[in-house]
Amino acid sequence: MKNHINVIFFDLFFTLVTLKYNELKNENDVLKITKEQWEVYAEDNELYKKRATGGEKVPIKIIENIIEKIGIQVSNQDKNQILKLRIERFKKSLIEVDSKILDVLINLKKSGKRICLISNADVIDVKYWRKSPLYNLFDEAIFSYKAGFLKLESEIYSIALNKMNAKPEECIFIGDGGYSELKGAKKLGMKTILTTYLLKRDEEQLNKLNEFADYHIKDFRQIEDID
Repeated sequence: MKNHINVIFFDLFFTLVTLKYNELKNENDVLKITKEQWEVYAEDNELYKKRATGGEKVPIKIIENIIEKIGIQVSNQDKNQILKLRIERFKKSLIEVDSKILDVLINLKKSGKRICLISNADVIDVKYWRKSPLYNLFDEAIFSYKAGFLKLESEIYSIALNKMNAKPEECIFIGDGGYSELKGAKKLGMKTILTTYLLKRDEEQLNKLNEFADYHIKDFRQIEDID
Protein backbone atom coordinates (compact mmCIF):
# COMPACT_ATOMS: atom_id res chain seq x y z
CA MET A 1 0.00 0.00 0.00
CA LYS A 2 1.28 3.43 -0.96
CA ASN A 3 3.13 5.37 1.72
CA HIS A 4 1.01 8.50 1.22
CA ILE A 5 -2.14 6.53 2.08
CA ASN A 6 -2.54 6.97 5.82
CA VAL A 7 -6.15 5.88 6.34
CA ILE A 8 -7.98 2.94 4.80
CA PHE A 9 -11.77 2.90 4.92
CA PHE A 10 -13.53 -0.44 4.64
CA ASP A 11 -17.09 -1.46 3.92
CA LEU A 12 -18.29 -4.31 6.17
CA PHE A 13 -20.84 -6.71 4.63
CA PHE A 14 -19.56 -8.69 1.62
CA THR A 15 -16.23 -6.89 1.92
CA LEU A 16 -15.02 -8.19 5.28
CA VAL A 17 -17.79 -10.58 6.29
CA THR A 18 -20.29 -12.78 4.48
CA LEU A 19 -23.93 -12.98 5.49
CA LYS A 20 -25.31 -16.49 4.99
CA TYR A 21 -28.53 -18.28 5.73
CA ASN A 22 -28.46 -21.09 8.30
CA GLU A 23 -28.79 -24.69 7.19
CA LEU A 24 -31.69 -25.54 9.51
CA LYS A 25 -34.04 -22.59 10.01
CA ASN A 26 -34.20 -18.92 8.98
CA GLU A 27 -36.60 -15.98 9.15
CA ASN A 28 -38.40 -17.00 5.98
CA ASP A 29 -39.06 -20.53 7.30
CA VAL A 30 -41.12 -19.16 10.19
CA LEU A 31 -43.33 -17.38 7.67
CA LYS A 32 -43.34 -20.33 5.24
CA ILE A 33 -42.03 -18.24 2.34
CA THR A 34 -38.87 -18.52 0.24
CA LYS A 35 -35.58 -16.77 1.04
CA GLU A 36 -36.05 -14.74 -2.13
CA GLN A 37 -39.49 -13.57 -1.03
CA TRP A 38 -38.18 -12.66 2.43
CA GLU A 39 -35.31 -10.65 0.90
CA VAL A 40 -37.67 -8.62 -1.28
CA TYR A 41 -39.49 -7.34 1.80
CA ALA A 42 -36.60 -7.27 4.26
CA GLU A 43 -34.54 -5.15 1.84
CA ASP A 44 -37.42 -2.92 0.75
CA ASN A 45 -35.84 0.49 0.05
CA GLU A 46 -38.20 2.51 2.24
CA LEU A 47 -37.98 0.16 5.22
CA TYR A 48 -34.23 -0.26 4.92
CA LYS A 49 -33.54 3.46 4.72
CA LYS A 50 -35.67 4.08 7.81
CA ARG A 51 -33.90 1.55 10.02
CA ALA A 52 -30.42 2.03 8.54
CA THR A 53 -30.51 5.77 9.19
CA GLY A 54 -31.71 5.36 12.76
CA GLY A 55 -35.40 6.03 12.14
CA GLU A 56 -36.20 2.72 13.84
CA LYS A 57 -33.82 1.36 16.45
CA VAL A 58 -36.11 -1.09 18.28
CA PRO A 59 -35.26 -4.59 16.98
CA ILE A 60 -38.72 -6.10 17.30
CA LYS A 61 -40.24 -3.07 15.56
CA ILE A 62 -37.88 -3.63 12.63
CA ILE A 63 -39.22 -7.17 12.28
CA GLU A 64 -42.82 -6.02 12.66
CA ASN A 65 -42.35 -3.43 9.92
CA ILE A 66 -41.09 -6.10 7.52
CA ILE A 67 -43.98 -8.43 8.37
CA GLU A 68 -46.48 -5.59 7.92
CA LYS A 69 -44.99 -4.94 4.49
CA ILE A 70 -45.52 -8.61 3.59
CA GLY A 71 -49.12 -8.29 4.71
CA ILE A 72 -49.62 -11.44 6.77
CA GLN A 73 -50.77 -12.08 10.34
CA VAL A 74 -48.04 -13.38 12.62
CA SER A 75 -48.13 -14.26 16.33
CA ASN A 76 -45.88 -12.49 18.82
CA GLN A 77 -44.12 -15.80 19.39
CA ASP A 78 -43.28 -16.06 15.70
CA LYS A 79 -42.14 -12.43 15.58
CA ASN A 80 -39.74 -13.06 18.43
CA GLN A 81 -38.46 -16.22 16.77
CA ILE A 82 -37.82 -14.32 13.51
CA LEU A 83 -35.92 -11.65 15.44
CA LYS A 84 -33.83 -14.27 17.24
CA LEU A 85 -32.98 -16.05 13.98
CA ARG A 86 -31.99 -12.78 12.30
CA ILE A 87 -29.81 -11.72 15.22
CA GLU A 88 -28.06 -15.09 15.23
CA ARG A 89 -27.46 -14.94 11.48
CA PHE A 90 -25.80 -11.53 11.66
CA LYS A 91 -23.88 -12.54 14.79
CA LYS A 92 -22.43 -15.53 12.96
CA SER A 93 -21.29 -13.33 10.08
CA LEU A 94 -19.44 -11.00 12.47
CA ILE A 95 -17.84 -13.76 14.53
CA GLU A 96 -16.74 -16.14 11.75
CA VAL A 97 -14.36 -13.88 9.81
CA ASP A 98 -12.14 -15.24 7.03
CA SER A 99 -8.59 -15.72 8.40
CA LYS A 100 -7.03 -14.19 5.28
CA ILE A 101 -8.97 -10.99 5.83
CA LEU A 102 -7.87 -10.82 9.46
CA ASP A 103 -4.24 -11.40 8.47
CA VAL A 104 -4.33 -8.57 5.93
CA LEU A 105 -5.88 -6.16 8.41
CA ILE A 106 -3.28 -7.05 11.02
CA ASN A 107 -0.48 -6.49 8.51
CA LEU A 108 -1.91 -3.12 7.49
CA LYS A 109 -2.01 -2.06 11.13
CA LYS A 110 1.58 -3.23 11.64
CA SER A 111 2.65 -1.15 8.65
CA GLY A 112 1.30 1.96 10.34
CA LYS A 113 -1.98 2.35 8.46
CA ARG A 114 -5.06 3.46 10.34
CA ILE A 115 -8.30 1.69 9.42
CA CYS A 116 -11.91 2.77 9.76
CA LEU A 117 -15.21 1.10 8.96
CA ILE A 118 -18.01 2.82 7.04
CA SER A 119 -21.06 0.57 6.92
CA ASN A 120 -24.72 0.81 6.04
CA ALA A 121 -26.25 -1.08 8.96
CA ASP A 122 -29.19 -1.12 11.33
CA VAL A 123 -29.12 -1.93 15.04
CA ILE A 124 -29.70 -5.67 14.45
CA ASP A 125 -26.99 -5.97 11.80
CA VAL A 126 -24.17 -4.92 14.12
CA LYS A 127 -25.53 -5.90 17.53
CA TYR A 128 -22.51 -8.17 18.02
CA TRP A 129 -19.87 -5.91 16.46
CA ARG A 130 -17.94 -5.70 19.75
CA LYS A 131 -17.72 -9.50 19.83
CA SER A 132 -16.19 -9.67 16.35
CA PRO A 133 -12.45 -10.31 15.90
CA LEU A 134 -12.57 -7.23 13.65
CA TYR A 135 -13.55 -4.92 16.49
CA ASN A 136 -10.12 -4.41 18.07
CA LEU A 137 -8.44 -4.00 14.69
CA PHE A 138 -10.38 -0.88 13.72
CA ASP A 139 -9.56 2.60 14.94
CA GLU A 140 -13.14 3.76 14.32
CA ALA A 141 -16.43 2.34 13.04
CA ILE A 142 -19.09 4.52 11.44
CA PHE A 143 -22.49 2.84 11.23
CA SER A 144 -25.25 4.49 9.23
CA TYR A 145 -27.94 3.97 11.86
CA LYS A 146 -25.90 6.10 14.26
CA ALA A 147 -24.64 8.58 11.67
CA GLY A 148 -28.10 9.18 10.19
CA PHE A 149 -26.80 8.89 6.62
CA LEU A 150 -26.26 6.09 4.09
CA LYS A 151 -23.51 5.53 1.58
CA LEU A 152 -23.32 7.10 -1.00
CA GLU A 153 -24.39 10.28 0.84
CA SER A 154 -21.35 12.52 1.27
CA GLU A 155 -22.19 13.20 4.91
CA ILE A 156 -21.29 9.72 6.13
CA TYR A 157 -17.86 9.90 4.45
CA SER A 158 -17.31 13.37 5.91
CA ILE A 159 -18.14 12.06 9.39
CA ALA A 160 -15.57 9.29 8.90
CA LEU A 161 -12.91 11.69 7.62
CA ASN A 162 -13.45 13.97 10.62
CA LYS A 163 -13.26 11.02 13.02
CA MET A 164 -9.94 10.00 11.50
CA ASN A 165 -8.73 13.60 11.15
CA ALA A 166 -7.81 12.81 7.55
CA LYS A 167 -7.93 14.42 4.12
CA PRO A 168 -9.55 12.50 1.22
CA GLU A 169 -6.33 12.46 -0.83
CA GLU A 170 -4.53 10.48 1.88
CA CYS A 171 -7.31 7.88 2.10
CA ILE A 172 -8.51 4.88 0.15
CA PHE A 173 -11.92 3.20 0.34
CA ILE A 174 -12.34 -0.56 -0.12
CA GLY A 175 -15.71 -2.18 -0.75
CA ASP A 176 -17.79 -4.61 -2.81
CA GLY A 177 -19.47 -1.67 -4.53
CA GLY A 178 -22.96 -1.97 -3.08
CA TYR A 179 -25.08 1.16 -2.65
CA SER A 180 -22.76 3.07 -5.02
CA GLU A 181 -20.26 3.36 -2.18
CA LEU A 182 -17.25 3.60 -4.51
CA LYS A 183 -18.87 6.48 -6.37
CA GLY A 184 -19.53 8.27 -3.07
CA ALA A 185 -15.94 7.88 -1.88
CA LYS A 186 -14.47 8.89 -5.20
CA LYS A 187 -16.67 11.99 -5.36
CA LEU A 188 -15.00 13.22 -2.17
CA GLY A 189 -11.52 12.66 -3.60
CA MET A 190 -10.55 9.26 -2.21
CA LYS A 191 -8.92 6.47 -4.16
CA THR A 192 -11.09 3.37 -4.37
CA ILE A 193 -10.66 -0.40 -4.48
CA LEU A 194 -13.37 -2.78 -5.65
CA THR A 195 -13.08 -6.18 -3.97
CA THR A 196 -14.80 -9.28 -5.34
CA TYR A 197 -13.12 -11.63 -2.88
CA LEU A 198 -16.34 -12.41 -0.98
CA LEU A 199 -18.95 -11.36 -3.51
CA LYS A 200 -18.50 -12.34 -7.14
CA ARG A 201 -19.87 -10.05 -9.86
CA ASP A 202 -20.89 -10.75 -13.42
CA GLU A 203 -19.29 -8.88 -16.30
CA GLU A 204 -22.04 -6.28 -16.58
CA GLN A 205 -21.88 -5.49 -12.87
CA LEU A 206 -18.08 -5.27 -12.97
CA ASN A 207 -18.13 -2.85 -15.86
CA LYS A 208 -20.45 -0.52 -13.95
CA LEU A 209 -18.53 -0.74 -10.68
CA ASN A 210 -15.10 -0.40 -12.28
CA GLU A 211 -16.13 3.03 -13.53
CA PHE A 212 -15.59 4.27 -9.98
CA ALA A 213 -12.77 1.91 -8.94
CA ASP A 214 -9.10 2.77 -9.21
CA TYR A 215 -8.24 -0.86 -8.51
CA HIS A 216 -10.06 -4.20 -8.65
CA ILE A 217 -8.91 -7.09 -6.46
CA LYS A 218 -10.07 -10.70 -6.48
CA ASP A 219 -7.75 -11.88 -3.70
CA PHE A 220 -7.84 -9.92 -0.45
CA ARG A 221 -4.06 -10.11 -0.08
CA GLN A 222 -3.70 -7.94 -3.17
CA ILE A 223 -4.52 -4.94 -0.96
CA GLU A 224 -1.02 -5.12 0.52
CA ASP A 225 0.60 -5.09 -2.94
CA ILE A 226 -1.16 -2.01 -4.34
CA ASP A 227 1.35 0.77 -4.94
